[in-house]
Formats: sequence, structure tokens, C-alpha cells
Amino acid sequence: MQTGHILFFFMFPIVLEGCCGRNQKKVSAGLTGLQQDVTHQHYRAVEGESFMMPCIKSGDGYIKVLWSRTGNVGPSFSCGRVLFVAEAKHTGKYKCLTSGGERFLHLEVVEKSRMGCFQPEQSDIELYIGTSGEIPCPAHNCTNNSDVAWYTGNISVSELSRETCVENGHFHLCEVKGKVDEDVYFCDRKVIERGVTWTFRRAVNVKVLPNKTTPKPPDIIYPDANRTEKVELDQYHRLTCDVCFQYEKNISAKVQWYLNHGGNTKQRTLLDMESPLHTQPILQEYCIRQSHIIKTVTSQHLNHTYTCFASNTAGNVSVTIKLEERVKWPSRVGYPIAFLLLAAGMAIILHMKSLELQIMYRSHFHFGNHGEKPFDVLLSHVWSATSAEMETGWTLSSPSGPETDKEACQQCMDLTNTELGEANRRPRVMLLHQVLEEQWGYRLCLLDRDIVPGGAYANDVVCAIQRSQMLICLLSADYLCNSNALFVLESGIQALLQKSTPKLLLIWTCRDSATLIQEAPLPSLVQRALKVLPSLNWATGKPTRASCDFWRSLKKAMPNHRVKLESIL
Repeated sequence: MQTGHILFFFMFPIVLEGCCGRNQKKVSAGLTGLQQDVTHQHYRAVEGESFMMPCIKSGDGYIKVLWSRTGNVGPSFSCGRVLFVAEAKHTGKYKCLTSGGERFLHLEVVEKSRMGCFQPEQSDIELYIGTSGEIPCPAHNCTNNSDVAWYTGNISVSELSRETCVENGHFHLCEVKGKVDEDVYFCDRKVIERGVTWTFRRAVNVKVLPNKTTPKPPDIIYPDANRTEKVELDQYHRLTCDVCFQYEKNISAKVQWYLNHGGNTKQRTLLDMESPLHTQPILQEYCIRQSHIIKTVTSQHLNHTYTCFASNTAGNVSVTIKLEERVKWPSRVGYPIAFLLLAAGMAIILHMKSLELQIMYRSHFHFGNHGEKPFDVLLSHVWSATSAEMETGWTLSSPSGPETDKEACQQCMDLTNTELGEANRRPRVMLLHQVLEEQWGYRLCLLDRDIVPGGAYANDVVCAIQRSQMLICLLSADYLCNSNALFVLESGIQALLQKSTPKLLLIWTCRDSATLIQEAPLPSLVQRALKVLPSLNWATGKPTRASCDFWRSLKKAMPNHRVKLESIL
């Protein structure tokens, strides 16, 4: 900056304070020489400077019009909006249409060489936030005309809601606010030549800077000092450094990456870097991101360290980091953890289902003939008086076994179709007695028939289970509500877990066994065992084929005995 301008800024606050301190009467827009009362306007602009077509003043506002070159030669310009650099080709006559008729504008672009008082530095002014600012009108001192009108866009500065004033042709801002004051300002002066009044429009580019402060060194935002970054071998890795700088008029910011061989910062090499990414400078600070890409990470990269070095005119800072191999989670950590979780889950499931698993194993895989026993089958059922009365009408067949599967099924169906095989489940208890004992020849134990009265019931039940090769429970809703019957079933389950009996079979005489298990007030052991014990369904209303399947399945599940009968299946 020239010496004269430096002295001007030292003297300026005294003059400016007087302007802003007084109750300054703002210049009316009517004195700006826009020639609102005539249809022809004459404007001059300087080649290479910014220019904007004026708007038409009407009442308390402006009419935004479109200025078009006469003869439809050349571009059209919207007033107050389009900012363009004036060139010789823009010289000419323009017109616009308003409600009052046509308006004309004569534009003349003057070459810089023709101006004897041209000073380029007056077209660019810098102001500082928080201080007062003055914008001089270029070449104002070259004429004796002090009547100057200032505009920002198409708005007169006298209409701004700001503390401003115009004195001696200079536009004064009492306090610079910030970016809002950064704009292109126009000063219009009147020049009369050969009876024609020309408006000489000059442009001033105003740039707003932060208040003058002592410069500060840069600030590295990322990475942190002594940071360790995880990398994967044979993969690419990006080293990133984010640095923020204080605003500078002449930017001197620089960010670089260095490789320190073996971790020694005195033996370092400047790395190739990508083009830095700049954030848009603001009045306080701006940031730069500088990156270096390691195309393929090797074990050698793990032996070095890397330094981000940032500097400006105020000083420099640096941050050093190192690389460390990232442990691959799926191969080294994930699989052992997954295995442990799976093992723990299986252990929990086995613990919760251990009882069911034991019962299933004893029922299906631990069946055998544990020596000779007095009874083949202990049949547990709920006996009633009605069943006892119907028992007197039975006609039992001979104990000889059936010759073939067809004969066995036919004999059972014949019994089912008689009056003893009605849908009532209690007569079916007697039917099962007859089939097992009379037709198939098994030695059947019935608690109400083969146990000597007068003894302890619990001991008699346990003894009967131990003396039988198999326990069959004929289950129904009445059975699950009978405490004596449930005691027999629970004792059989206990004996099964203690290897005292080889087999236990359930025969359901109702359709929905799962509902009965959930609704009946059963002991926990019985409720869990009913879900896994071997069972057969023998419900009423089944077709003939289904009944034959039941008898075949029952025959197959029965244990061997001394009487040699041909197997049905």
C-alpha cells in the first residue's frame, strides 16, 4: 500500500468520527441524478470495471426493468441484478418499457488510457470488522463536483437501515458488520458536456477482513499426538491431516506429510500427497485437509512413523503417528467367541432339557428284558362303576393268537363294533383288557384286581411296577385329574429314570393331548415327561384304517413273553 494511503488510514478515524458523530442528513435518492423526470439517461463506465444498469425511480421504490440494445443487437441487461464487466462492445443505446412509455439509456464505455486521473488501487478497498470504514469514490478529487450518489446494487445507501453517511464524496460505514458489507458499491457523479448531463458510474469492490490481530500458528485438529492408527496388511490406507489456520490476507498455509525412517524424526522423507482440500475461507479461520495414500500396507510400514507438518507465517506445528496391524476379528477372535457362545448355548439348552433327554433315552434306547417277571404289562387307567357294570356282559374269546395281520386287525375291529366298543372311552378300557390278556395272551396286572387289599397303596404301586416288564397308561381327562392315577404315572417315570423298568407307553384316548397337558394341574415331572414319552392315539370317530394302524402299533410296542405268538407286524 502506498505511503499516502497509510497516512490516510491514520488520519481517517478522526474525520470519520465527526461524520458518524453528527446527526447526518442522508442524501435523498432524488439528488442522485437518475433523471427520473426525463426519458433519456446518459451513463459512462470505465473499461474493465464492474457495471450495473440503473433502475427507474418511481414514487417510494424502483421499477425493475430490462434494458435491451436498440436494433436487437447485443445482450440485454436486467437492472439491479446483472453485474458485468464493462467493455467497449457495450457502448450503445438501450431502451426499456415502463407504464409511462419508453425510456432510453445511452451507455459509453471509456478507455482507461483516456482518463488522466485513473488510479487502479481505488477500485479495491479492504475494511475490517468492528471498526469504522470509508469507501472513497474513484477519481473524485479530479473534478470539482462533490455531488456523489452511492448505490449497492439498485438500492441507494441512503435507504439502508445502517449508521452511514456520505461526506466529501466518500461513503462512511460507522461500523463494519462483516460479510454483509462485502459487496460492489457504485458512486455516481454528474458531468456536463456540451449541454448533455452524463452520470459517471464508478465501481468499488469492498472486501471485509477480520479485525487486525496478531497471527497465530496453525491448529492440527486431526490426528492427535502419538496416535496409533489400525491398518490391514496388503490393503490401502489413507493418512489424513486436518489443520485450521487463522485468516490471512496473503495465505501462507502449508500442510505436508513426512515418513520418519525407523521412527527417527531426523531421518525423514517428504511423501507424495493428494491435492489439498480447502474449506471456504471465513473471516476468522479456514481449514485444510491433506492426505497421503499408502497403496499397499506392508510390514515395513509398521516400522516407521509418520508426521503431519503444518506451518504459516506465525509458526509451525507437527503431529507424529504410527501404524499398527489390525487383528482380523472373524479369523482370530470371532470364531473362538462364536464357538464359546455356541457351546454355552448348547450347555444351557442341555441343562434345561436334561430331564426330557434322559426320559427319551431310557424310553427308546434302553429297552430290554430285565430277567423274568411275574407280569408282562401293568395297565393303569381310571376305573368307574359304569365300567364295572358293563364288564358283566362280556364274552371273552379263546386265548389263541391270530394267524395273520389281517386276522388280528379283523378280530380287534369286530370287538370295536360290538356294544362293548362304543364311543365311550370307559368301555374301551375293558376292550383293551380283553385284547391284551385274552387275545394276545399277555400277563396283565391290574391294581384293583391283582393287588391284595389292606397294604400301603404307595408300596403296592412301586412293587407292581417292579414286577412288570412294561407300564401302559390309558390317558384321558379323568385320568389326569385323578391323584391315584397320576401317582402311578409319576412312579413309573421315576422307575424309568432309575432303570427299574424297561419301558413306558402312553395311550391317549382324546384328540387334543397338548391341551390337556397345559390345562391339567400336573406335577412338573409328569408335565415334562408327557411331551417326550412314547405314545399312541386311540380316539373315537377314527376311520377303520386308522383303528387298524393303532392295533398294529400297539402290538409292535408290546414286550416279548413266554407264550410264543406270531407278531402282527
